[in-house]
Amino acid sequence: MKIVIAPQAFKGTLSALEAAHAIQRGVLAVFPDAITCLVPVADGGDGTLDVLMQLPGSALKNATASDAFGNKIKAPWGLLEDGTAIIELASICGLASLPPTQRNPLIATTYGLGEVIKTALNVGCRKFLIGVGGSATQDCGVGIAQALDVQFQDKDSHELAHGGEALIALKKIDCSKQDPRINEACFQIICDVTNPLTGPEGSNAIYAPQKGASQEMVHTLEKAFLNFTHVVKHDLGVDLADIARAGAGGGAAAGLYAFLHGTLESGIDAILKFLNFEEKLRGADLVITGEGCLDSQTVKFNKAPIGVAKRAGQLDIPVIAIVGSLGAGYEAAFQQGIDTIYAIQTLNHMTTTLPDAVSKATQKALSLYKDLLSE
Repeated sequence: MKIVIAPQAFKGTLSALEAAHAIQRGVLAVFPDAITCLVPVADGGDGTLDVLMQLPGSALKNATASDAFGNKIKAPWGLLEDGTAIIELASICGLASLPPTQRNPLIATTYGLGEVIKTALNVGCRKFLIGVGGSATQDCGVGIAQALDVQFQDKDSHELAHGGEALIALKKIDCSKQDPRINEACFQIICDVTNPLTGPEGSNAIYAPQKGASQEMVHTLEKAFLNFTHVVKHDLGVDLADIARAGAGGGAAAGLYAFLHGTLESGIDAILKFLNFEEKLRGADLVITGEGCLDSQTVKFNKAPIGVAKRAGQLDIPVIAIVGSLGAGYEAAFQQGIDTIYAIQTLNHMTTTLPDAVSKATQKALSLYKDLLSE
């Protein structure tokens, strides 16, 4: 029996690779002779860099850059064998590492990602894959462009402060001094969600509260985003309204689209292509995927477990999902190729570590699966 193990990270707790190893232990406890193929996956958010650094010939690099609040950090980025730079917003300006008391989307900035782009440009990179999910920011990617010498000015021609709230005062965008190497480069922007920039399904309404925004702050940020889109359309001739995925990363996707001419793509689709996932599925009898919480958004935004399940379904391979917990609307996953879902929260006893819990949940799920096979 060949079993492909393809979970994404259990956000803030287990990396995708750690989750894959935990699932593998559970598999081998039930099917000791199974051939296991570990393919940790990501969707453009947390863990994207880790997953792609498993590719042959890849190299992990570091750059000095700013975090979401201007503190200097050692920011990781990756270099693939073909010279593509891999940059993950979550590892530079990420939300998961911030306690709730330190979250403030009004002033958080993506400036650090722009600094890492500049570092990669300096060593000759001209192809970029940028994952924008998992950020602590809501600044429309203006910080990225500021780091690359785009000027954002108020009515008095003063440069704007960092953060989303400052965009309320935006009157003019000047790209004349932007790093000229940007025009030599191509940017593939991979997104973990499909939300537009503004509106009831936009970045502020759906995600700003997770980043520490009160309802008043959400209103402020929406006003700022609407002004930003107006100025971008007037000064750059780029209409950001109704563009799918523009709201990813607190609007960082919109900024990368407008200022760096990036293409916005489904994160899981891009990652699976890089990993040559369909080839790894050949000859498989079962696929096991997983994530921290499976809910309606997993399906709505085509997150990693759904992307995995769809490809397995094309080859009629059954899929089991091992998850930390279940949220509202999780049942929709059964319509997208996932056959069985087993949540750690359903275990009757607590185990000492999360990896042990994942392994135990896998054993439980596969024991049921084994019984079905023997019927």
